[in-house]
Amino acid sequence: MHQVFSYKDRLQLFIKIVVPILITQLGLFSMNLFDIMMTGNVGASDLAGVAIGSGLWVPVYTGLSGILLSITPIVAQLVGAKKTEGVPFSITQGVYVAFAMSILVILMGALLINPILSGMNLEEGVRHVAKYYLVALGFGIIPLFVYTVIRCFIDALGHTRTSMIITLLSLPINVLLNYLLIFGKLGLPALGGIGSGVASALTYWLIMIISLYIVLKKKPFTKYPLFKKLYPVSFSKWKEILLIGVPIGLSIFFETSIFSAVTLLMSSFDTVTIASHQVALNFASLLYMIPLSISMALTILVGFEVGAGRIHDAKQYTIMGVVSAVLLSSICAVFLYFFRAEVAYLYTKDPEVIALTTAFLLYAIFFQLSDAIAAPIQGALRGYKDVNVTFMLAFVSYWIIGLPIGYLLANFTEFGAFGYWIGLICGLAAGAVGLSFRLSILQKRYMRTNVPIK
Repeated sequence: MHQVFSYKDRLQLFIKIVVPILITQLGLFSMNLFDIMMTGNVGASDLAGVAIGSGLWVPVYTGLSGILLSITPIVAQLVGAKKTEGVPFSITQGVYVAFAMSILVILMGALLINPILSGMNLEEGVRHVAKYYLVALGFGIIPLFVYTVIRCFIDALGHTRTSMIITLLSLPINVLLNYLLIFGKLGLPALGGIGSGVASALTYWLIMIISLYIVLKKKPFTKYPLFKKLYPVSFSKWKEILLIGVPIGLSIFFETSIFSAVTLLMSSFDTVTIASHQVALNFASLLYMIPLSISMALTILVGFEVGAGRIHDAKQYTIMGVVSAVLLSSICAVFLYFFRAEVAYLYTKDPEVIALTTAFLLYAIFFQLSDAIAAPIQGALRGYKDVNVTFMLAFVSYWIIGLPIGYLLANFTEFGAFGYWIGLICGLAAGAVGLSFRLSILQKRYMRTNVPIK
């Protein structure tokens, strides 16, 4: 990555960074998307089981992998400040943290999966699929977290196209494994929804192996001698990673877990409602990949410019990101309004699920603009290493505002299950407003002093 001087060059660099990230995120998301879509063709119980399992897994994965995302601004600022000798040490410590978190997740999962699922009002078939879907995913946790660290290193250098290629190589293999294991082809057992978890775990191992090969053998990554020296554990570096990463992880956890909490609260409704809710939420999450990718690009670009002390350039990239996200998300919202029935049909052929999903997707339209503002601003703030206020805003917006409103509307009005979605919309909007104010304050302070506020 390099410094550019004109607005046109900044726009070109922004596009060069963000497009591969978007393709990568779509590829990674597609693994879960294909899990849902292919499982939906087995039956409503398998679809609901994967929905519950995914509802438990996603906040854990996104929250903890969010901690590892601290590697991106750390490396980006090191490179921007031309202190590249610290990069291999930072990556090694990041891998150590990834291993530690993986072991913790596996142990906690072994203790808590049964009590959590037993406490939910689920049909036996749904509970069985959810449990063993999660068990299968557990075998892929270590490679998934290690890959997250490697990808953060690759992306922080501006080589987001490499991450895209890794994902595109692994995606068709994941789809093939899904087909073989879900439906029982080539003599393999038909595992239904559980098979999608097995396929995902195998794919996580694949992308870790490919990414390690690339950073160890291919230029320009060999410029940074990763893993050539066995560094001892450095708790001071862990502290830096965690001081930046934990607020990022908590912020992501509060955001993703609110959706998972709603999915779990939906267990009081029938199987058709659970399945319809999950389909609509899954597609809304697919559209969220656009502002999320812009957010990740802004972390790289803003971090690089802040590390070099070019605060004005960082501000220009932020404006560029927010405007792009709003325009693209508006287009997606229009598409969703006119083609929501066709979207539902992609997931299932069950007429009841299609009808209810179409209604849920109307509410998903209102997610788009709030996400288009909030996500890029979060990414920019991470580039500044400003993360503490972000996670507090996420907690208040989603758990203090969004969830209570949703619960009241769902249980004490005629909105029913749709009430939870109205609550989510309120929480997302509140988060977007709060983050906008935070960024404005931070940029003004930086422009005056070039020193971050606490």
